Amino acid sequence: MKNFILYILLIFAFSSCSNITNKKGKILIIVSNIEYMGDPEKHFAGNNLLEVAPPYHVFSSHGYNVDFASPSGEKIPFSMEPLGISSYTIKYENFMEKVNQSITPEKIIPANYDAVYIGGGYGPLFDVAVEEKLLSVIASIYENGGILGGCGHGPGAYANVKLSNGNFLVSQKKITGFPNSTEKTKAWANEGTLLPFLVEDQLRKNGAIFLTKNDLEDKHDIVIDQRIISTMFLPSAAIVAKEMILQLEEQ
Repeated sequence: MKNFILYILLIFAFSSCSNITNKKGKILIIVSNIEYMGDPEKHFAGNNLLEVAPPYHVFSSHGYNVDFASPSGEKIPFSMEPLGISSYTIKYENFMEKVNQSITPEKIIPANYDAVYIGGGYGPLFDVAVEEKLLSVIASIYENGGILGGCGHGPGAYANVKLSNGNFLVSQKKITGFPNSTEKTKAWANEGTLLPFLVEDQLRKNGAIFLTKNDLEDKHDIVIDQRIISTMFLPSAAIVAKEMILQLEEQ
C-alpha cells in the first residue's frame, strides 16, 4: 500500500511539473540574414552572437519555447566567437539547430508568442528594420500584451514598427540602444557611415525618449518602459531576457 501511495504521489508531482512547464509561453527571437554591409571592403553586418545566444539560454532555461525568425529564412550569419554561456547553449541547448530553422514572416502566427526579442549586430538595421511583415508581427505581439526586448542595435530594428492606430510603437517610450556617441567612434561601420541609419537617430525621429550614457547611472543599465526592455551593450543582453521573463510572469 505504501508503495502504491508513493507511486500515486510521484505521478501527481510529475503531472504538476509538466503542467507548470506547459504553461510557459513562446518567445520569438528575430535575426538578420544580411552578412555584409554592401561596401567594397565587405564590412561585416550579421548578428552579434553574444547578444543572441545568452538571451536564448535564459529563455530556454526558464522553460520557454523559442523560435527564430528572419526576413528570408536563409543563412543566419554571426559575429563574435562563442564564449561562456554562448558556448554552452550552442553545445547543449540546440541553439544552432533552432537558428538554422528560422521561420519567415508569412509563417509566423503572432498570437502564438508572448514576447519578441531582437539582439544586435548591424544586420537587423539592413533587413529586419524594413521588412514590413516582420514589423507587423512585432506590432501584433506587442498589441496583444506581449513584451518587447532589444540589445545594442536591436532596438533600432524595431524603431519603425507602427501600431494599428498608425503611431510608432516607440513613440513617447523610454528606450536605449547603441548610442551615437559610441557608433561615431568605431571603425566597425566606418563610424556609422555605412549604416542605413543610426539607432539613436531613428528612435528619436520616431518619437522615442532615447536615454544616452549621460542619462543612466551605468552604461550597462537596462531601461524598462511600457513593456519595452532595452539596453545599450552586449554584457546586459541576458539581463534584458531575464527582465522580460519577470514581466511575463507578473502578467
